[in-house]
Amino acid sequence: MKNCIFCQIVAKEVPTDLIYEDDQIVVFKDIFPKARIHLLVVSKEHVQSLAHLSPEHTSLATRMLTLLPKLAKEQGLEGGFRTVINTGTDGGQEIDHIHFHLLGGGPLPRM
Repeated sequence: MKNCIFCQIVAKEVPTDLIYEDDQIVVFKDIFPKARIHLLVVSKEHVQSLAHLSPEHTSLATRMLTLLPKLAKEQGLEGGFRTVINTGTDGGQEIDHIHFHLLGGGPLPRM
C-alpha cells in the first residue's frame, strides 16, 4: 500500500528507530506516546485491521501476541503493561494497518 505510513516504514522508505524486526513484524516507538514506554508492533504484511484478520493470518497474529510479553520484559515493564488494538474509525484506529500498542513504564489510567 503505497500511501500507508506503516508499509513505508516496513519498506524502509520512512526512517524510524526500530526496536525489533523479524520476517513478519517491525516494532518501533510511537511518535505521539501515551505512556513513558509506547511501542507499536506492526505486521509487515498489510492487513487493514483486526476485523480483517482471517484464518490465514493465524501465524502472524500468534507471533504478534507472543512477542508482546517479550518486548515488555526487555523494556523493563515488570510491573505490568497494557496492549491496545484500535479497530476501525469508531474504535480509534488512525492508520489502516493492523498494529498493537504496547504501553507501560508506570501506572496507567483505568479504562
